[in-house]
Amino acid sequence: MNDSPAPSTPEPSACPHAAPHEKAAAAPHEEAPAAPDGAGPATPAPALFTWEFATDPYPAYAWLREHRPVHRTALPSGVEAWLVTRYGDARQALADARLSKNPAHHAESPHAKGKTGIPGERKAELMTHLLNIDPPDHTRLRRLVSKAFTPRRVAEFAPRVQELTDRLIDGFVEKGEADLIHDLAFPLPIYAICDLLGVPREDQDDFRDWAGMMIRHGGGPRGGVARSVKKMRGYLAELIHRKREAPGDDLISGLIRASDHGEHLTENEAAAMAFILLFAGFETTVNLIGNGMYALLRHPEQRARLQASLDAGESALLATGIEELLRYDGPVEMATWRYATEPLTLGGEEIAAGDPVLVVLAAADRDPERFDEPDVLDLARRDNQHLGYGHGIHYCLGAPLARLEGQTALATLLRRLPDLRLAGDPADLRWRGGLIMRGLRTLPVGFEPGARTGGSDSLSPL
Repeated sequence: MNDSPAPSTPEPSACPHAAPHEKAAAAPHEEAPAAPDGAGPATPAPALFTWEFATDPYPAYAWLREHRPVHRTALPSGVEAWLVTRYGDARQALADARLSKNPAHHAESPHAKGKTGIPGERKAELMTHLLNIDPPDHTRLRRLVSKAFTPRRVAEFAPRVQELTDRLIDGFVEKGEADLIHDLAFPLPIYAICDLLGVPREDQDDFRDWAGMMIRHGGGPRGGVARSVKKMRGYLAELIHRKREAPGDDLISGLIRASDHGEHLTENEAAAMAFILLFAGFETTVNLIGNGMYALLRHPEQRARLQASLDAGESALLATGIEELLRYDGPVEMATWRYATEPLTLGGEEIAAGDPVLVVLAAADRDPERFDEPDVLDLARRDNQHLGYGHGIHYCLGAPLARLEGQTALATLLRRLPDLRLAGDPADLRWRGGLIMRGLRTLPVGFEPGARTGGSDSLSPL
């Protein structure tokens, strides 16, 4: 959730934190830079945004880091943007005030109109959220919303996250098999964020359905994302009205009451904030849990280290481990859209005013200039200033909650299902196509039915 990354919407694909997950289309190899005289033919540039690329983008990102660290390319939607792949350039771009989050700065051509951002948000009047604004409005709104994500508030929420995790695992533990995306990683953050927002329990399944359509979980009809956004906007307007009449101890009630130097949020601002916290806030956690458990299943020695640490009642390896999983194959592949407000130089390339810039967090976090053995998963890695949740003023607002949910889910799975194993061939797994987010469509697993009962004690250091 970089400021809560938007869901995977290549263009309209999370971070955190775009548009619906449009399918990756086969793309020809791009022209490689010319080789020096006598050096032989240049290595061809890898194809981007194919299904093969979606499965494992890291070799292509390694090529870009070496040969074209700031690279202008046509995205599957037809929009042209700059991809930033080196760690140093990425940190610079994420904190550069000349790169605006406001889509009004995009010098878009007619064919690109509306193909950046979340589909349906303009028509639904949901544009005034943290992913689309700059200071001073960004500073004002973030200060108001950040009160819900303090370490104390997140720690108070830990028992509820544990309760939800155990309840979801209880739902499949007797079967001996599960799809960890559908059965755990997807519903857990939906129900958690609904609780924080103050969505009544009887309405939360509707939110689950809308959220599922937004990330096209299992596919969906054309235009389904925009329709879900419209339905959610209507519901939020009604809920805000109800909260004004009878406020509670929840985030929406807090947004309604909140004021900053005498300025209250407008209804559109409150609705947009609630919308983006849900829309952008859940998919990062879905992917953190899914990608994280998949990485552990593919690295049995690291998984065994973590399982032994948890069995010993320790939390240190869990804390460093979640950071390493965020770095190694994190939930947000690219930071959400930025637009140059004036000409600037980045990584030796001249960026024109109005050009879109996408910082490739997945590439920056595998940069060998910053991380030792970046392609190795090491849960005990200490020097790990990854960019998985962004950097600068747009650092992911909900990162503490996402970490709590990821730690709780992974630790509980390992403790309750110690023989958890991948069911089927890893080659058969499919990744959701999209620009912003990176996550599996499914993660089928097997285990001994009826393994350890719930009620796990949380080891989260948060």
